[in-house]
Amino acid sequence: MEEKMITLTIDGKSVTVPEGSTVLKACKAAGINVPTLCYLEKINEIGACRMCLVEIEGVRGLNTACTFPAGDGMVVRTNTPKLREARKMNLELILSNHKRECTSCIRSGKCELQALAEELGVTDVRFEGVREEKEIDELSPSIVRDNNKCILCKRCVAVCKKRQGISAISAVNRGFGSEIRAPFGESLRDLDCINCGQCIEACPVGALYEKSNIKDVWKAIDDPETITVVEVAPAVRAGIGEEFGYPIGTNVTGKMVTALRNLGFDYVFDTNSAADVTIMEEANELIERVSNGGKLPLITSCCPAWIKECEQEFPDYLDNLSSCKSPQAMFGALFKNYIAPEKLKIDAKKVVLVSIMPCTAKKFESSREELGENGLKDVDISITSRELARMIKEAGIEFTKLEDSGYDSPIGEATGAAAIFGTTGGVTEAAVRTAVAVLSNNTIDQVDFQVLRGEKGVKEYEVKTDAVKLKGVVVSGMLHAKHLLERIRKGDVKYDFIEIMACRGGCVCGGGQPIVSSKVQSEINVFEKRSSVLYDIDKNSELRRSHENPFVKDLYDNYYEKPLSHKAHEQLHTTYVNRDRYPKDGLR
Repeated sequence: MEEKMITLTIDGKSVTVPEGSTVLKACKAAGINVPTLCYLEKINEIGACRMCLVEIEGVRGLNTACTFPAGDGMVVRTNTPKLREARKMNLELILSNHKRECTSCIRSGKCELQALAEELGVTDVRFEGVREEKEIDELSPSIVRDNNKCILCKRCVAVCKKRQGISAISAVNRGFGSEIRAPFGESLRDLDCINCGQCIEACPVGALYEKSNIKDVWKAIDDPETITVVEVAPAVRAGIGEEFGYPIGTNVTGKMVTALRNLGFDYVFDTNSAADVTIMEEANELIERVSNGGKLPLITSCCPAWIKECEQEFPDYLDNLSSCKSPQAMFGALFKNYIAPEKLKIDAKKVVLVSIMPCTAKKFESSREELGENGLKDVDISITSRELARMIKEAGIEFTKLEDSGYDSPIGEATGAAAIFGTTGGVTEAAVRTAVAVLSNNTIDQVDFQVLRGEKGVKEYEVKTDAVKLKGVVVSGMLHAKHLLERIRKGDVKYDFIEIMACRGGCVCGGGQPIVSSKVQSEINVFEKRSSVLYDIDKNSELRRSHENPFVKDLYDNYYEKPLSHKAHEQLHTTYVNRDRYPKDGLR
């Protein structure tokens, strides 16, 4: 059926939009900027901040453009003295209850409230709000919650509930007593928060941010007795350039590696090398289960937010999880058990291994007791893309002027398959490339599986060859995953292999990536721009299947013998726990 269109006039300009559009969407279509603060398209369209006020001819009072339906023949004004004064007053009222410590705030320069104050010319606040000092929740290993900065926009609540299906935080009370908090007034540490950090990405101010481990990293770097080793996830190179003024979707791998050396790290490695090893283990685990009647579907285990959700809400799926460690942890195991003592001839006990991740949940993962051997943690410290950017700035490094350099050997080699780990569908595509090649005795040349690509939250696929038939699904966004798992429980669908990423779009849009304002998000597809970096790396790689990596071949020939060997299981695989959603003993 053909979509019905309507025409309205906004600030004297005629614009035609689909019936059912809001006035705000009509304004965007007309190229007219209307300020917003609480608005997130399809997630939080509630008009709570009242910044998007407009005048509509024939309609009494001022109305919020994000909630008011556009009508045929409607006449709208967005720029009148009455509107300008109303928006300023509303913004001042928000500011009156806000802890205005902008220069020392973690979001200074990237705060939507700060930007809006400048845009609307608010240089003074005429009102003095009633504000009490609220305790900061910093017990979580991943996320800090500061309600002194909260403006009650409810974007975090909406994302946690509508996109992730968790509802770890919610709005409570009314009037001046209104606040965003976790159930029972508990810390996020002690509830069913999965540490994904999507609430941080949604927050327009500094009320939510990652738990910083920067001081720990500096301490290790500055200790002459410590050997500092850093690994960098694939998605980081696709996003961190934004912190230094590069357009979204710029590959800054070479400059990032140079910056890490300039910070003082002794060794700089690519997590992608471990991702290739992960594929070798996971693809062979899939082959073994499919060939020998093992527990299916096999579900990926590289996303720590998903793992925590599985442990606390879907414990009946624990046997379906791949026992493979994530690439972050697998790199740590590889380095401390093999590379350090065998290749570099250094004492692993003197090593502090730092991971740079696009993910706040990796902080939680690195603290897990299961991830380590011989009294050594696989990963000692995990920091986000944003934290790395702060360290670079703190050190006075002019990022844009740096020369490019490459990762250190002997783990500098990685295939294109490893690079696409950072985007939804990438883990599956990498695994399928190797699994199909092994099952077909390398007689198949296909490496690109377009059906696995794109931002769509649920992507079903089938791979058929003479030797194998695999049916699977790729899911990103925890709510999509929860709905899928319920369908599998009921017997409605059946798969061999499932990839689950908690964050929509995968790691490129992880909770530790550079924050993009809601205004920019409405104009640019951030997922598409960042993921294109990883697909370009893959496309331009000489080797595009994990089992072709010379480092991987040497690793199995000289150390692990073969995938899923006894030694590989000891070092590269892990176990999971049935986790209480609301623990009483502080177990995270």
